[in-house]
Amino acid sequence: MAEDESVNPERLAIGVIVAPHGNRGEVRMQVWTHFPEHIQDLKTVYIGDDERPRRLRGVRTSRGLPVLSLQGITSREAADELRGAVVRIARDQAAPLEEDEFYHFELIGMDVFTEDGQRIGSLTDIIETGANDVYVVNDDEGKEHLFPALHDVVPDIDREARRITVRPLNYWES
Repeated sequence: MAEDESVNPERLAIGVIVAPHGNRGEVRMQVWTHFPEHIQDLKTVYIGDDERPRRLRGVRTSRGLPVLSLQGITSREAADELRGAVVRIARDQAAPLEEDEFYHFELIGMDVFTEDGQRIGSLTDIIETGANDVYVVNDDEGKEHLFPALHDVVPDIDREARRITVRPLNYWES
């Protein structure tokens, strides 16, 4: 890894430290990622606002949560100081996505247009409902529009142009 990459890489949150585990500095992490099986393969993580990556010495599971062993954390007291810290990874460590899949941070801020080219607004939030995500789009007057992230409603997302095309249905607009 080049020096510049370790200073300010694009980072993805994968969880939060919820408690120390045992007396040797291990920590339990609540998982946020959709790819928890990928945690076993990680070599480094970023803890809280620390700009430097921390080597991950090992990962195991206890009570349904990953238990992380982090370089430099060797006591329960040091582990307890990390409680509430967000655990992040460098983007190049993230699980690969399929061609039509996106990380939420890639979509937030994209301009949203109808199929005939009318700008609706910008994507400001994504609601995870379980069945499918819902895109929250705010127009220039502050009005909120909701679009289910289904191919029939969102036929195109252009990553390079940072543009989302939607096919609004009358009953979604109020």
